[in-house]
Amino acid sequence: MKRRTFLTTAGVGAAASTIAAPAIAQSAPKIQWRCASSFPKSLDTIYGGADEVAKRVAEATDGNFQIRVFASGEIVPGLQVLDAVQNNTVQCGHTVSYYYVGKDPTFAFDAAIPFGLNARQQQAWMTHGGGLELMRDFFKNYNIVQFPGGNTGTQMAGWFGKEIKSVEDLNGLKMRIGGFAGQVIQKLGAVPQQIAGGDIYPALEKGTIDAAEWVGPYDDEKLGFYKVAKYYYYPGWWEGGPQVSFLTNLEEYEKLPASYKAILEAACAAANTSMLGKYDVKNMDALKRLVAAGTVLKPFPRDVMQACYQAAFQLYDEEAARNERFRKIYEPWKKFRDEEYLWFRVAENTFDNFVYTAPPPKKG
Repeated sequence: MKRRTFLTTAGVGAAASTIAAPAIAQSAPKIQWRCASSFPKSLDTIYGGADEVAKRVAEATDGNFQIRVFASGEIVPGLQVLDAVQNNTVQCGHTVSYYYVGKDPTFAFDAAIPFGLNARQQQAWMTHGGGLELMRDFFKNYNIVQFPGGNTGTQMAGWFGKEIKSVEDLNGLKMRIGGFAGQVIQKLGAVPQQIAGGDIYPALEKGTIDAAEWVGPYDDEKLGFYKVAKYYYYPGWWEGGPQVSFLTNLEEYEKLPASYKAILEAACAAANTSMLGKYDVKNMDALKRLVAAGTVLKPFPRDVMQACYQAAFQLYDEEAARNERFRKIYEPWKKFRDEEYLWFRVAENTFDNFVYTAPPPKKG
């Protein structure tokens, strides 16, 4: 009797395990995605953001969800990543959304708007200020779900062959400049050029362009700009805290199990903060090396900054008047910006201004 009971129980247990095994397997399917990056592999910090996402996703799924990252040009050119994700040429991409302002200037809110938000403020707007919901609604028009996937912090204004002493010096200046900022300086007579990172050096060297901005000291040193341009200007008023985004094809994203979606989101969030920390560490030493190599650091004159500031907000008002999608995001974005500025002026700015200008403490 006991033997018969044992066999019956064992049979039920075996059947249960047979049923359970496929259920477990189905909850963790093997998925392989391709990710097109807008950046060359040589720029290990910004390109590395996608690598970090892929690594974390693979580790968290025991290797079942694999993302293979391809550098700019390996599948599509760096400035065609959004199109590749939209059309499902690749399942995902790592890029900066302001590259696509030619399609719609609204894309810039996902990255950086001139005289907009710094990195902390951009993060706050995205995570708790309504920005992510607004941008996700916009990206649906392009069959895409996006995630914040990196940030460089406030960027440098770039490399110039001659000094910029007044607004008049911008007239006729051919400059590689990303995003909405090109339309701002165009109002002041400059000629903006949208060129992928790996193509900037030869254009600057050959004189096809007169000036170029990219990110900051660490990346700019790697790309060798200091060899062909003497003056290094700051700040990059068009990129106070530019976000790098991880784009996923909407249909491919919806196929993912809920656990994979959560893992992907967490991996992007980790890459978002990690990239900013890496740049903050690597830029400080790179800037010292650039200055030692003969680079001349120059701040933009205040009248140049003021003219660009006025031109920027004039452009926003014009765009909001003709572009409903832009207006839908611009109005709540500007409200958030204005209120956040009030708060940052109280504590953050006061602290920063004091410690950055205070003399060394006396000893003894």
